[in-house]
Amino acid sequence: MFDIFIKRPVLAAVVSLLILFIGLRALMSLPVRQYPEMTNTVITITTSFPGADSDMIQGFVTQPIQKAVATAEGINYLTSRSIQGLSEIKAFIRLNDDPETAMTAVMSKVAEVRSVLPKGINDSVIKKETGQSFASAYLAFSSDRLSQQQITDYVMRVVQPKLAAVPGVANPEVFGGQKFSMRIWLDPEKLAQHGMGPDDLKAALTSNNFTSASGSTKGAYDVVNTQASTDLKSVEEFRQLVVKHDGARLVRLGDVAGVELGPENDDMSVFAGNERAIFVGIYTTPEANPLSVIRQVREEALPALQAQLPPGLTAKIAYDSTLFIDAAITEVAKTIAEAAIIVMVVIFFFMGSVRSVVIPVVTVPLSLIGVAVLLLSLGFSINLLTLLAMVLAIGLVVDDAIVVVENVHRHIEEGLPPFRAALVGTREIAGPVISMTITLAAVYAPIAFMGGLTGSLFKEFALTLAGSVVVSGIIALTLSPMMCSKILKHEDDKKGLPALIDRTFDRVRAKYERWLAASLADRPTTLIFALIVLGSLPFLFLAVPTELAPEEDQGVVFTAYNGPASANTDFMEAFSHQISAKLKAFPETSETFLINGMGAISQGFGGAVLTAWEDRDRSAKALTAAIQQALNEVSGVKASVFPPPPLPGVDGLPVQFVLSSIADYQQLNDIQGELMKRAQGSGMFAFIDADLKIESPQTQVIIDRDKAAAYGISMQQIGDALGTMTGGNYVNLVNLQGRSYQVIPQVPREFRLDPAQLGRYHVRAASGAAVPLSSLVSLGSMVRPVSLNQFNQLNSVTIQAFPMPGVTLGQALELLRNLAAELLPQGTTVDYAGQSRQYMQEGNALAMTFVFALIIIFLVLAAQFESFRDPLVIMVSVPLSICGALIPLALGVASMNIYTQVGLVTLIGLITKHGILICEVARERQEADGLDRASAVMVAAGLRLRPILMTTAAMVAGLIPLLFASGAGAASRFSIAVVIVAGMTIGTLFTLFVLPVIYTFVAAERRTAPEAEAEEAPAAAE
Repeated sequence: MFDIFIKRPVLAAVVSLLILFIGLRALMSLPVRQYPEMTNTVITITTSFPGADSDMIQGFVTQPIQKAVATAEGINYLTSRSIQGLSEIKAFIRLNDDPETAMTAVMSKVAEVRSVLPKGINDSVIKKETGQSFASAYLAFSSDRLSQQQITDYVMRVVQPKLAAVPGVANPEVFGGQKFSMRIWLDPEKLAQHGMGPDDLKAALTSNNFTSASGSTKGAYDVVNTQASTDLKSVEEFRQLVVKHDGARLVRLGDVAGVELGPENDDMSVFAGNERAIFVGIYTTPEANPLSVIRQVREEALPALQAQLPPGLTAKIAYDSTLFIDAAITEVAKTIAEAAIIVMVVIFFFMGSVRSVVIPVVTVPLSLIGVAVLLLSLGFSINLLTLLAMVLAIGLVVDDAIVVVENVHRHIEEGLPPFRAALVGTREIAGPVISMTITLAAVYAPIAFMGGLTGSLFKEFALTLAGSVVVSGIIALTLSPMMCSKILKHEDDKKGLPALIDRTFDRVRAKYERWLAASLADRPTTLIFALIVLGSLPFLFLAVPTELAPEEDQGVVFTAYNGPASANTDFMEAFSHQISAKLKAFPETSETFLINGMGAISQGFGGAVLTAWEDRDRSAKALTAAIQQALNEVSGVKASVFPPPPLPGVDGLPVQFVLSSIADYQQLNDIQGELMKRAQGSGMFAFIDADLKIESPQTQVIIDRDKAAAYGISMQQIGDALGTMTGGNYVNLVNLQGRSYQVIPQVPREFRLDPAQLGRYHVRAASGAAVPLSSLVSLGSMVRPVSLNQFNQLNSVTIQAFPMPGVTLGQALELLRNLAAELLPQGTTVDYAGQSRQYMQEGNALAMTFVFALIIIFLVLAAQFESFRDPLVIMVSVPLSICGALIPLALGVASMNIYTQVGLVTLIGLITKHGILICEVARERQEADGLDRASAVMVAAGLRLRPILMTTAAMVAGLIPLLFASGAGAASRFSIAVVIVAGMTIGTLFTLFVLPVIYTFVAAERRTAPEAEAEEAPAAAE
């Protein structure tokens, strides 16, 4: 059927040109991103109740909300933490579930329990984050003239709306902002002098700063709107507010309190380098191209903003994650070009003729461009994984063309004219080419149908490779035969390199046939050797370290640091300056950023942005260990240093080991203390810490209820007094220039420097006298957990760690699991979060896919060969080649991760192609020439030696750039390459010697055509 393309060369050319031009058009329409599009959603419910302690927050706020949210559809797992004045619940949605549906479900569940929450609590803020947990870029705004409140106000009024208008920007979030508020700094002594309690002042503010909707008047022909000035609009109006009157004597707010525009909250501070700044994090929508979005922000939005900034305010990009994406894509694109050149050189040295090289080389651009049509039709993108697939495809797509060219070339050398040789050679090889194409495409089918993170990541990779192979098969049977008939020539007197190559291969073939004959003559020895190799597989698997994905150098190193539980903002700033100095001391550091108060006042987060990959000698992995050592010298805080997660969808340290129980936090603390002690003593962790810390000082206010009753003072009065004086909650809002700001009464810092000053506050007795709290209460102290954490509604502690260099995530988690099995009491369970959860869910996801791929290939080959025995022969090389692939992994060259697992799946298809070439010819020789199995496989192996070695060399050589890759994204490229190179090299040797021996035992006996006809004739006569 393929003769038509040789007889009609214009038709063959038109088919290829259509593939080229349609593919180019599709290629230009494909979006570019780091990873395939995934919908990874986290919904955070934040509820503030200023002044409330963590026990109250957990019991009255966190528990009812998370109990309701847990019943929402699509929840993967829940985490929560309850700290002083704040409840934070995170609902992690199942991968690729609709985020809008999940958000609606969560909002409705929160609304259901709103009525059972305490009075005076602020409404829950529900925020949806879809995509990366880290922003794609951070803009830093700083000034030596403007206050933090002024910068924040400008950013929220001007910058946020403009950035939100950029297409693809999901949510410009402000970090370290200090929003304006009307601060009422109460003087408890002056309040007492005027016979007032905090509740009196709060009531005065509530009733006299009232926002009214006054309606309008309607006449016969007109409507006039009404505005009543029942609210306050300036600092001076607040100072003049009458809070008490005693006949003609008026007490104004300014008499008992200081009034100013101040920060709503000063528990967070941000530094870009040495400058205090405000950060704006730019998150992109899941379907947006982060490269183009951030490029538009950098080249258009930011310059426009800078041109309009007030005097003294500066803006710059503090961190840009797309630099890594851009660099990684550039590296892979460069690798594609390098691999193509190397493959051309390899083919030339095997064929010795430029004419012979041109034919398979044409297949490379046509296949890689042609597959773009498939990518566009399926809604895929150009990303790191589809580009990696194209690198692998370079070695694959030339295989079919190489087999065709080699077979036609052989017939020409035997004396046939090129046109006739093309016809005969293509007819002979069409079956094996179709078999190889279908087999290699089929091996990726299981990956394409996988779910979870691995399926989302590698579906595009698998279908890109499969599509490239299918396109190459079409070209190999249409364009390649036609080009062979036109380009290849017979040379009677070969000289120079072509003659040398032919003589070399003749000698190699002769030597191989002698070795193969010896192997066939001593089949038991070969079988024993093969069995020994197979027997080593379990031991090799056990020796291989495992992790989810290799650590990538993404051009940034993060740090999270914790101060003492009682640390305030001043303390954190003092020590964060030391951290910044340590980070900047490294010559590889380009910029630093630090955020104090992220998560809690005593917590901080920051990072060192590194110089370009080509400008430094040390990788981010090497710097992580060095920076950790440097930060260990900062005595006031405990800092951990870690790289960004290698895969999307998580944040935090790699090891996140969760212990959950119905036991109280003290019992959990005892359990985790012993477990962490043993883990730290193992020497496997560079940093280890837990989020349960029972070290937060708490003052107990013990009320003499009898005395309070004697004065006519209720518990509500005492509670309100403490809440108003020290809580920092707002009572209502004030309108300033079209925006609402909180009105917050509180005592200034000098009246709350230590717990003893609580006694200086006064409450009003029934008689009207101001009674000091010191006469009603006594003070005690205790130590409580810094935060009360839960995982799936159970009390929990999360052990977070970063493994030592050379220790993989799998080894670290295995150690913790073993320790937990020894130490955990009944009722305490183990779970995982972050990267560790991804590893446990996805680490073995490809194992079943691997088995499924073997089954599919076996069935495909069985259908093609009309035999269940021949596929067994063809696939005998698979476990042998896997043994070769595992050797470098067991030696610690790489780990078993999702990239190496995909490499092993790829290896199945690659190595079976060799078996197809040998078994197809052996079957033909049995049927056509009546040879026995041993003789037939001997002839087939010698005949197909050259194309087998050529395809192996082309594949291995094409992956050499990946083996020596450096810079952005090098670790993942190396992981997949080392498996395929080692497996192909060793597997090919096994194919050439072990497979023929197995063929003589297992393959079906084939009859010649006359014998078959003779047997069928009597049957037909009957």
